[in-house]
Amino acid sequence: MVEILLIRHGETDWNAEKRLQGHLDIELNAEGRRQAQALAEALRGEDLGAVFASDLQRARHTAAPLAAMRGLPVQIEPQLRERCYGAFEGLRYADIGERYPEAYQAMLAREPDARFPMGANRAETLREFSERSLTALGAVVKRAVESAGLRRIAVVTHGGVLDCINRAARGLDLAQKRDFDIPNAGINRLSWKNGAMQIHQWADVAHLPTALDEVAQ
Repeated sequence: MVEILLIRHGETDWNAEKRLQGHLDIELNAEGRRQAQALAEALRGEDLGAVFASDLQRARHTAAPLAAMRGLPVQIEPQLRERCYGAFEGLRYADIGERYPEAYQAMLAREPDARFPMGANRAETLREFSERSLTALGAVVKRAVESAGLRRIAVVTHGGVLDCINRAARGLDLAQKRDFDIPNAGINRLSWKNGAMQIHQWADVAHLPTALDEVAQ
C-alpha cells in the first residue's frame, strides 16, 4: 500500500479572477506563495519519500518548499497537468459563456465527450482528461515503489486532476455534479493498493493562513 498526499497548487491571480488556466503556465501570486510555505510547515513532520508535481510552475513552485525542507528534488510528471480547455483558456468564466454559449453549457453539464473549440492547443474531452490523470497517478506510484520502495509520497497537481481522482476513488460518474471542495493548497490523503484508491481525508485547509492570522502578525 502507498499513502498519497494529494495537493492542489497554491493560488494564482487567475484563480482569484475566475479565469480558466488549463495548460497555460501561470505563476503563483503572493497568497499562493504563502500557502506553499504554510503547506511545507504543516507537513514538516511527515515522512515523505518523494515529491512529485506537474510541470506547470504553479504546481512546481507549490511543491518546492515541501521538497526543499527534506533535501529532495521535485520530480516532474507532465501528465499531471491540468485539463486542456482549448479556446476557453485565458478567459473568465463569464466571458466563455458569452463567446461560446453552447460549449459553455456542455462544460457546466460535465458532458464527458464534449470537445471545446480549438485554441492554442486542442482541447481534451473530460473522459480523455480523466484517463490521462488516473494513468499519470498510477505511473507516479509505480515509479516511487519500483525505484525506491517508497510508501508515502506527495503529489502536487491541479484541481481538475483532483476532481478525476476523487471520482475514481469513490466510484462517481464524471457527469455527476461535484459534491466536494478542491481548495488551493488543500491536503488530501489517499491510499493506493493494487490500483484501488481509498480517500482518508479531503480538503484539509487548517494549515492555511487566514485574514485574522495576517492581522495578528
